[in-house]
Amino acid sequence: MRDFLSVSDLSREELFRVLDRASVLKDELKRGEQRSELAGKAVALLFQKPSLRTRVSFEQGVRQLGGHAIYLSPPEVGLGERESVPDVARVLSRYVDCIVARTYSHRHLEVMARYASVPIVNALSDMSHPCQLLADLLTIREKRDSLAGQVVAYIGDGNNVAHSLILGAAKVGIQLRIACPEGYEPVKGFVERSSRDREATGGTLSIVRRPAEAAEGADVLYTDVWTSMGQEGESKARREAFRGYCVDEGLLKLAKPEAIVMHDLPAHRGDEITEEVLDGPQSVVFDQAENRLHGQKGLLSWLFTST
Repeated sequence: MRDFLSVSDLSREELFRVLDRASVLKDELKRGEQRSELAGKAVALLFQKPSLRTRVSFEQGVRQLGGHAIYLSPPEVGLGERESVPDVARVLSRYVDCIVARTYSHRHLEVMARYASVPIVNALSDMSHPCQLLADLLTIREKRDSLAGQVVAYIGDGNNVAHSLILGAAKVGIQLRIACPEGYEPVKGFVERSSRDREATGGTLSIVRRPAEAAEGADVLYTDVWTSMGQEGESKARREAFRGYCVDEGLLKLAKPEAIVMHDLPAHRGDEITEEVLDGPQSVVFDQAENRLHGQKGLLSWLFTST
């Protein structure tokens, strides 16, 4: 049994196997071919946070692999409140074959993994968003033809998306530049944890203050919301801190002429990205959103068929 709480849970070789499988499944879906890796399997979608892409992509992905998804909303479970995390994990393990959890606290995922007897998949936590990383790498590989050596400029908060990007970029040899204001850097543990992979793949990581420094000559410009769910009380302070960190046409001109623009959505148009760039010809944002489906299918297929 394997869990997927972080990109660190996959070796470099396993990460590429998941991406390769995702590409195959995407092609097969377009040809109308059916898969059955999850035939007879039930997957619980245990969500503490509301979702559009995560819920629909997992429900559709499980169905397209022949399985059955069961959505569990926050009031139905009361994870860690009405019922303890260990008890929820042990009970669901008696009913389903996999638990996909979208939680506020990464600690809840770790506790579930300890007590569950079925795989736990991190659909988002405060520290990590590894399923988004699968979609990101799949998109970059499709649009740029390769991963190793690509220069990716991430402009914004050093949040869960940035953490997973740090880990994933190191495993595939990406040159990652993160531009963020002082006090909003990624957690140092993720930087340290990824150092060995960077040494092995030739990937690099730099954390700078000026968005222009990160964007100069980049192959990919990537941004995310400045205020995530659960941080609404910090919205005013964050908007002030991130002034000047908007991905606009001026910043895009600093990147390579053929650079692509990415955003994991939902987007706050006019804050972290302008409408012109988000809807412009270099944006691959909605291809990236589609790839949540394919990347997660690749992961589930791999989890249930690898030995």
